[in-house]
Amino acid sequence: MTVTSYPRISEALTHAGTIWPSLTSTKNKTVNAMAGLSVFLVEDNQKIRDHLIPALADLGSASVIAIAQSEREAIAWLAHHKGKWVVDLFLEEGNGLGVVDWCRGREPHQRVAVLTNYATQAMRKACLEAGADAFFDKSTELEAFFEFCLDRA
Repeated sequence: MTVTSYPRISEALTHAGTIWPSLTSTKNKTVNAMAGLSVFLVEDNQKIRDHLIPALADLGSASVIAIAQSEREAIAWLAHHKGKWVVDLFLEEGNGLGVVDWCRGREPHQRVAVLTNYATQAMRKACLEAGADAFFDKSTELEAFFEFCLDRA
């Protein structure tokens, strides 16, 4: 498991904007709104992490405080930490749905968002029934994802 604090990286938004164009339109209204927001990221895809982490930092000073690449790593970390959690569904070992289900016993202020490329209606329903607070498609709902983070910062 990787536990890292990420600094703000201004150039990342421009680069991430080429992957997710909606980020550039979101930047102006989100700067400072997520200040102090700490996020635990469950994502096994390095390329996605390389874009998402700096985008979160640049858009609103959110800090990814830890990363897990598998269901087992995520659950081990979650057992000892509180905060806001972002979960992908397909992991190198296990799956994000198991992580979301494990989070059922979390405190009311703790939030779980699923951010995935596998955004079928059946999967959305399964994640929400398993206890996710929100479900977002990485390719079409990033702006809504950032709004979710802002609303609960």
